[in-house]
Amino acid sequence: MASEAPAIRALGEIALRVLDLEQMQTFYQDVVGLTLMKRFPRAAFFRVADGYGGHTQILALFDRSTDEWRSEPDAKRSTVDHIAFTIDLADFAAERDRLNRAGLDVETRPHPWVHWRSLYFPDPEGNLVEFVCYDEAVT
Repeated sequence: MASEAPAIRALGEIALRVLDLEQMQTFYQDVVGLTLMKRFPRAAFFRVADGYGGHTQILALFDRSTDEWRSEPDAKRSTVDHIAFTIDLADFAAERDRLNRAGLDVETRPHPWVHWRSLYFPDPEGNLVEFVCYDEAVT
């Protein structure tokens, strides 16, 4: 069966429903290093990269502490494992050290099959964040 779906060009957005919008905004600005594009009373939008065709790649945080989003995350409904952001290999050691100084529980892990080196750490609400870079030395 032939697919009629358009070819995907880039990731457009990752959206998280969060309990503490202020704390999560601070984390993604100050720890992850994303630039806040727009803040609304119940949402924050961060620039990740230029994206494709004029659509900026973004991370969106939506306040779920209001009645509209009051439910707890449902592991049976959500299968998100982690969110990954690409960094330069030259920044890997400095980022690991910076995250450790910030008191985060950082796990370093190689992925030999794709020559990636990764740093994994939790955000304040338990979502796993990854900083990943290509390193041909990872085998």
